[in-house]
Amino acid sequence: MTEAQGGLRGWFAARKGMWSRLRFTSLRLRLVVVFGLVALTAAVSASGIAYWLNREAVLTRAQDAVLRDFQQEMQNRAGALPEEPTQDELQQAAGQMAGSSQRFSVLLVGTDGNGKTVYGNSGALDGFTLQDVPVSLREAVNEKQSVDSANKSAYHLYWQRIVDHDTPYLVAGTRVIGGGPTGYMLKSLEPEAKDLNSLAWSLGIATGLALIGSALLAQAAATTVLKPVHRLGVAARRLGEGRLDTRLRVSGTDELADLSRTFNYAAEALEKRVDDMAARDDASRRFVADMSHELRTPLTAITAVTEILEEELEAESGSIDPMIEPAVRLVVSETRRLNDLVENLMEVTRFDAGTARLVLDDVDVADQITACIDARAWLDAVELDAERGIHARLDPRRLDVILANLIGNALKHGGSPVRVAVRAAADEVVIRVRDHGPGIPEDVLPHVFDRFYKASASRPRSEGSGLGLSIALENAHIHGGEITAANSPDGGAVFTLHLPRDASALTEQPTDAEKDEAGATKGDA
Repeated sequence: MTEAQGGLRGWFAARKGMWSRLRFTSLRLRLVVVFGLVALTAAVSASGIAYWLNREAVLTRAQDAVLRDFQQEMQNRAGALPEEPTQDELQQAAGQMAGSSQRFSVLLVGTDGNGKTVYGNSGALDGFTLQDVPVSLREAVNEKQSVDSANKSAYHLYWQRIVDHDTPYLVAGTRVIGGGPTGYMLKSLEPEAKDLNSLAWSLGIATGLALIGSALLAQAAATTVLKPVHRLGVAARRLGEGRLDTRLRVSGTDELADLSRTFNYAAEALEKRVDDMAARDDASRRFVADMSHELRTPLTAITAVTEILEEELEAESGSIDPMIEPAVRLVVSETRRLNDLVENLMEVTRFDAGTARLVLDDVDVADQITACIDARAWLDAVELDAERGIHARLDPRRLDVILANLIGNALKHGGSPVRVAVRAAADEVVIRVRDHGPGIPEDVLPHVFDRFYKASASRPRSEGSGLGLSIALENAHIHGGEITAANSPDGGAVFTLHLPRDASALTEQPTDAEKDEAGATKGDA
């Protein structure tokens, strides 16, 4: 891996962690917002209802006291006036009425002996005139009603709340029963308004405190709920990383505790299953390795015999009976195939055990490909498009194995000619092997590198072992490279091999077994 690639991976890892934290914070934020909205709705509703009830109670109590006092003064003071009072009499009566406990302004309106309308104000400085009384209220006060059993008075007391220069007032008016002046009253409700404003501020502060308290409560609840969820997420991430001994500490009997217990049960079952599979896999690998090792000794002897038989077949003396010649050729062919299979199994075992090693050397890629083709007598069937002087530090033996499998697979299953093209980049070498056959079926493409995979189930036994492409891919991976398979638009299959120009860094990395040993030593320490 280059330094730029490592930095890029680090950047993506940092962004991934940041997004995970944002998602975690978002969930916490949603809980806080929901708690806050519920608390705000409840607090505002309660405050609004409380304010409305208190407002009505305060205003009703104040207005009832004022109206009761005004009506009493009208009966006592204005009722004692003659039916045709003078302005001085109205003025004196209005002043006496305004001196009541409620301290309101009074305006008396009457008709003197000359039929002239006269006014009596409670004071020259209060400024209360007939224009301050709403027209609708004046009309209602002066409207004479019929007297019957349901209505025993021709005139009644009427009142109305008004606002003048942002100050609330209570205006009321009535006529003296039995004849006399008409009286109007103006009472400022500013003290009550101030009390109601203070109440509103108190309720607003209480609502704000309730909102803050709900936010703190939501934070505590979110922490209580999300902390186990966070621990569960961390444990699941560690489990996904292969640390199967991860367990959660369980406390309580709620749903989150049940979820933690379920996770522990699942992790324990998974660990047991993986251990069983690993044990079976290790046993299978040991069996393959032991079997391959044990087969090598008798196979060496059989190979020596078949080589002698093959020499006899090629000799001109004709010492082999023509009747058994086909059988001898079959034995030679199958022995060679068995020998290749055992070698492939031994190679696969080394990859699985993590004991495969790179023996690096500076190689000319074009010369290496030429040597591979020449050693297998493929010169007439393979076209090479490669410049001389493309050097790379690779393992020559493993590169030869990769090329032999790719080119041999193209010759066996594709069509001639097979074209091998080499292109060099700054940090890698790209080798493309293309044949001119029918190509690879789309359902087979994902499985071409699987072990023992045969494209045709009707031909389970063929000349190949089904391990060649898998071994080629493993050899590419051990170099830090990759092999891809595709179909060319012009027909035929294309295998593309990507290898680094220098695999030296990989030889300095510890193997899996060394990593496990180092981890165990660190754990013991």
